[in-house]
Amino acid sequence: MTGQSFIQISVEELAQRLAAGDSGLQLVDVREPQEVEIASIEGFVNLPLSEFAEWNEEVSTRFDSEAETLVLCHHGIRSAQMCQWLVAQGFTNVKNIGGGIAAYSILVDPSVPQY
Repeated sequence: MTGQSFIQISVEELAQRLAAGDSGLQLVDVREPQEVEIASIEGFVNLPLSEFAEWNEEVSTRFDSEAETLVLCHHGIRSAQMCQWLVAQGFTNVKNIGGGIAAYSILVDPSVPQY
């Protein structure tokens, strides 16, 4: 692969996009279910990376490969891995949420718990 084939966006940009109510966004959270129970953002579909074998076959039917897809995790590492995988599957508009939900809690919405 030549260079990075997905974009990184800030948690502030995520908040703006969510506030705008863009219904075309696909929101994916790759954290573990117990992490999502502690802190989550409404609208995200949980696909834990540790359960990849259970859901990877469904991705092409559950999601539109051309729709804008934003991927979230705790700090941005696992979501970057998911972004790379999605691009390899033919997704054309994938964005990693830099800093993850931890940054979202600090910079955007302090009511989202830190863990």
